[in-house]
Amino acid sequence: MPHPLYVAFIWHQHQPLYKCRDSVSIAPGQYRLPWVRLHGTKDYLDLVLLLANYPKLHQTVNLVPSLILQLEDYIAGTAFDPYLTVALTPTEQLSREQHQFIVEHFFDANHHTLIDPHPRYGELYHQRQDKGAAWCLENWSLQDYSDLLAWHNLAWIDPLFWDDPEIDGWLRQQRNFTLSDRQRIYSKQREILSRIIPQHRQMQEAGQLEVTTTPYTHPILPLLADTDVGRVAIPNMTLPQKRFQWAEDIPRHLRKSWDMYKDRFGVAPRGLWPSEQAVSPAILPYIAEQGFKWICSDEAILGSTLKYFFNRDGAGNVCEPELLYRPYRLETPHGDLAIVFRDHRLSDLIGFSYGSMEPGRAAADLVGHLEAISRSQQHRQPDQPWLVTIALDGENCWEHYYQDGKPFLEKLYQTLSQYEDIKLVTVSEFLEQFPATATLPSDRLHSGSWVDGSLTTWIGDQAKNRAWDLLAEARQVLANHPEATEENNPEVWEALYAAEGSDWFWWFGEGHSSNQDAMFDQLFREHLSGIYQALNEPIPQNLKVGVEIHDVRGDHRPEGFIHPTIDGLGDEQDWDRAGRVEIGGSRGTMHKSSAIQRLWYGVDHLNFYLRLDFKSGVTPGVDCPPELNLLWFYPDKTMHNSPAPLANVPDEAPVNYMFHHQLAVNLLTRTIQFQEAGESYQWHPRFSRAQVGLDKCLELAIPWADLQVGPDYPLRLILVLADRGSYHSYLPENALIPIDVP
Repeated sequence: MPHPLYVAFIWHQHQPLYKCRDSVSIAPGQYRLPWVRLHGTKDYLDLVLLLANYPKLHQTVNLVPSLILQLEDYIAGTAFDPYLTVALTPTEQLSREQHQFIVEHFFDANHHTLIDPHPRYGELYHQRQDKGAAWCLENWSLQDYSDLLAWHNLAWIDPLFWDDPEIDGWLRQQRNFTLSDRQRIYSKQREILSRIIPQHRQMQEAGQLEVTTTPYTHPILPLLADTDVGRVAIPNMTLPQKRFQWAEDIPRHLRKSWDMYKDRFGVAPRGLWPSEQAVSPAILPYIAEQGFKWICSDEAILGSTLKYFFNRDGAGNVCEPELLYRPYRLETPHGDLAIVFRDHRLSDLIGFSYGSMEPGRAAADLVGHLEAISRSQQHRQPDQPWLVTIALDGENCWEHYYQDGKPFLEKLYQTLSQYEDIKLVTVSEFLEQFPATATLPSDRLHSGSWVDGSLTTWIGDQAKNRAWDLLAEARQVLANHPEATEENNPEVWEALYAAEGSDWFWWFGEGHSSNQDAMFDQLFREHLSGIYQALNEPIPQNLKVGVEIHDVRGDHRPEGFIHPTIDGLGDEQDWDRAGRVEIGGSRGTMHKSSAIQRLWYGVDHLNFYLRLDFKSGVTPGVDCPPELNLLWFYPDKTMHNSPAPLANVPDEAPVNYMFHHQLAVNLLTRTIQFQEAGESYQWHPRFSRAQVGLDKCLELAIPWADLQVGPDYPLRLILVLADRGSYHSYLPENALIPIDVP
């Protein structure tokens, strides 16, 4: 009898330690940032409550110990963050500095999904956007501040709880919130937080859920063992000056997470989510010795281990599914470990792309992929059980979904509940019924993470390496105090564990950025300073200055998927993770007086996105050439290509390359013309679903379907300005824009 297609969803719930360790300047129990409290009211409880309505569907949820500890502080009423402090302060007692803080930070949310749906919150947000922070500080009343304090907390309460009479009343109230209202909203937050762990335990005991854990504070275990491991994936990686080799910290993190799990859930954990799905041969014996039975990682790790690149067809489905959709066995001196590898693309579709789609269409797309895999299984190996692992961050993606993903998940679960050929299971359920039979040599397991199969997100950059050097220095100071044990000096070890967390290194240097970068820098140094304080050692001077300077950055590559609304308004949140190229006055002689000041670009699984910012006062098509041409270059791909279809193009790279697609945008009429190269250097018109928005800036969305390229393919793009079909200039200067199709 053929097997159904088994699918294991694993949701990873994590927050770093925001608790301040600088006891001199801030009271105990103070937190620097509010994300445990806010995500706790929006993302942790509702995910499993929705699942509980569909008892046939089983899933796995990973709860990081550092998250649980902070949830418990808020539940106990002993945690206060700056956002909460001002929310609970009478508005007439707020200082000028607190007013500035509120105006700057109380719109820290996706305005499309969390602010605009609430008229009063949207009113205040657009006042800040349209009139500026200075205007708000001069003109807002105390009631405006009180309403904003209330709405910042209300908006983060998940829609699943909106039928609560009190919450429903606040949502209907819209304005005129009092201090008493804000206090009650905070009480409601704590009430929701208090249900999170009991609900997970209850559903695990009922058999619908498997709860897993992570090393205590979410450290990158391979880098704790040896920072030189970064060179496995990137042989020429620049390493920190001080080699970090403290493998003895690995069993400490594992033991603490194990003990904490047993205390909260009454049983021993079976699965371990290695932080950032980062693995290496060196960490496996410690994991097995602690008693864990299985771990998960990314398909890039499996591909690098097998020396095999997972190709995908035009629909994005894996061409070699029998290699990916199975568990593997890793042999260690302390027993075998099973390892499952997630489907990177399916996980990313949920994490980064489906939020921009209509919920029903997004759910149907995911089910369509699973149906295609199921058909492939019946064709290739009907007698072999396949396990599709979909593993991703379980909190941050929902901020980009309509109603926090509730309609999407309900539609997905309703559909999957009706399928007999697709069965949702926990990982342990599958492994108990179908133990891993294929073996991966443990010493050949690739060392890397879910990000490109490497560790470059956490090491190798100048700032990241500087942070590792600071950590190495502090770790050596602790080693010089053998009398400081976890029993007689727990403070020093807790500070070390916090500093070893992955999140600080994620935000340092190139690759990722947020408006809280400086605070993450400060938290990292506070945790390190806590080591010295607990040992009565002087705090080094280099911990009193930032690891890096947090200036506004210039050119950079995309930092994640984007889903902008194409309306020509250039919404700052829509493009905050886009790549950027400075043009006007900064790119050489050609662009000293360019009407175009800045270029933004990015992708999701549906489209390529482009935005051009014009110099103030410029009218596109009047003060600059009226035609913009996007010319697509396909490196190392055999196809028909043609020269740029414009007159008087100079014979110089890269405008003299041969291109395969061209999209011409008329900036006067906002119309487009799409062409594809054919035989004999001819250009042929093709239909395009590209979108154009032109107002404060120019925004474009070009579907990947127009370009007819498969996933994981590299493209290059150049922009050529023209006037009545004649070449005028191009950008960026002497370069092509590098694009990777997701």
